[in-house]
Amino acid sequence: MKLFQVEKRGFFVFAAAAIIYVLLAYVVLPALWTHHEHEPGLASLPMVTHTGNGIPGDALNVGLVGSEADVLRAMEAAGWFPADPVTFRTSVEIIGSVVLDRPYRDAPVSALYYEGKKEQLAFEKPDGKSADRRHHVRLWQVLDKGSDGRPVWLGAATYDRGVGLSRYTGQVTHHIGPDIDAERDLLMRDLTSAGMVDALFQISGVGPTLFGRNGGGDPYYTDGEIDVASLVAGGVKRVGPPAMLPAPPLVALKDQIWHGVSDTISQ
Repeated sequence: MKLFQVEKRGFFVFAAAAIIYVLLAYVVLPALWTHHEHEPGLASLPMVTHTGNGIPGDALNVGLVGSEADVLRAMEAAGWFPADPVTFRTSVEIIGSVVLDRPYRDAPVSALYYEGKKEQLAFEKPDGKSADRRHHVRLWQVLDKGSDGRPVWLGAATYDRGVGLSRYTGQVTHHIGPDIDAERDLLMRDLTSAGMVDALFQISGVGPTLFGRNGGGDPYYTDGEIDVASLVAGGVKRVGPPAMLPAPPLVALKDQIWHGVSDTISQ
């Protein structure tokens, strides 16, 4: 009888521990790390793009608040060039740029889709002579009116490190660098340095990811946050540094832990 009571008590302890674990791991902690307080309209949106074949593509990692004109002015001031559309002529030009190592700062980017829509805007920043290596970002307008009444854009910023074949389809494509947080930080830094940002804040993206793969099969890792820049209106440059709207304390702690992990990975 006593042994039965001990076993029964042990079962209840195990069951309670299992319930607590499930609640913490699958309900409480994900909820605490998910934050859209500065732009609540983004809370229900997916945070990954797709290729034309439906393969999960680049993760979203940047956001902009402002009209299309504000975005165009800000990106120009930051030194990022609008990408040409994909046509026969531009396809030939980008091949020539890569093969002959000659500049093409407006080179086209391949299409990605977000909720079935092709990117509305795309920009790039050359890294070297040819279009073989470049920083680039695709943008989609996801809200007509955000918290401050202006449109909200989400985007995927990545670094093209060279041309090769897709690991999934065998098609010719650019391969991206794995540290997509570095590309997010570069874009925000360039916009801020150009005086184009009124405020900066974070929202939740795909979440901490160590072994992600994009639509070409390239690996990437990220802390899973999206940095959002509220752009100046009308191209009027901000004189001082932008306002920094803080993330919740638990999210900030998670990011500190993550950056320690990612620094180890990148070494």
